[in-house]
Amino acid sequence: MVKIAAKTDIGRKRSMNQDSLYYCETPIGSLSNVFAVADGMGGHSAGDYASACTVKTIEREIMMNDDREPVRILKNAIETANEEVYTKALSDMSYSGMGTTVVCGTVEKDVLYVANVGDSRLYLINRHINQITKDHSLVEEMVRAGELREEEAKNHPDKNIITRAIGVAPRIDIDFFEVDLRRGDRILLCSDGLTNMVDDDEILKLVRESESMERCIDELVRSANRNGGKDNITVVMVDPFFNEVNR
Repeated sequence: MVKIAAKTDIGRKRSMNQDSLYYCETPIGSLSNVFAVADGMGGHSAGDYASACTVKTIEREIMMNDDREPVRILKNAIETANEEVYTKALSDMSYSGMGTTVVCGTVEKDVLYVANVGDSRLYLINRHINQITKDHSLVEEMVRAGELREEEAKNHPDKNIITRAIGVAPRIDIDFFEVDLRRGDRILLCSDGLTNMVDDDEILKLVRESESMERCIDELVRSANRNGGKDNITVVMVDPFFNEVNR
């Protein structure tokens, strides 16, 4: 069994928390566990609705799905969430234009399966920090195309423009990743309210120095707020080998 710790915080500048998270440490449907972070966008309560609807739909669809293939299960859940958010936006003008990022994953034996849409991230952390997901953002696409340097991307005025999101189109393009895990790994999912305020080296330092996952996510949120807290901050941390270590 995995162990999971999670926290979401409104930050210092926003009047509403439009982030949502979900996790289940025990079997759900055909999966052994699941964890997800969604970062909503849209005026009024639209972003809040989009992210909450997405994680609730993912939970429901995974629970109902009797498939045995993790990637197919995650794909179906996210595609269904996209349909539900998109349909709601079409049927109610007060929700028009809403959307959300989502990053979610599951650990099956020694393999991590990840699905991603948008710029919320999943990292694998051990002695080093490795960003598994690729941001679906205008600035990151410019970096990958060689049009912008990493240093320039950090403070680019278009940094928050994302190129893929749940609920903005009838079909969604999802990235999938499979990662072999080893003892000592920690999985970190987060919204950009963390990564825009705390760089990767500082995240690694806090993870390696913290006495527990709970203490670690508290410190990560505190650090993001100390550096400005310009957005909502959500962090989920997973120990994929907790049951084996603590037998």
